[in-house]
Amino acid sequence: MCHVVSIVAAAATSLAWKKSKNIKILWLTLMFCGGAMFGIIDHLWNGELFLISANTPKDLILGVLIVATTTLLWAIILLLDRLKNTSTKCVDLKN
Repeated sequence: MCHVVSIVAAAATSLAWKKSKNIKILWLTLMFCGGAMFGIIDHLWNGELFLISANTPKDLILGVLIVATTTLLWAIILLLDRLKNTSTKCVDLKN
């Protein structure tokens, strides 16, 4: 069940990217799509894709934690990208 949250996040960010065409949103969409594909393959492999867990709330919380972790990693990537671009703009190579 936890893979459903990643699928919903991937669909939502995909729609957001189609409206904005922002490359940073595309990065997040691709990260969510990768997580969703991993979840689907893992559940297929274990024969659990269409099973409803006995503990659905815990599965959904796990899915939310996966999406939150992915979002946090995306934010760190954006921060590192911004720091990299800021540091290269401050250096004056002509002098």
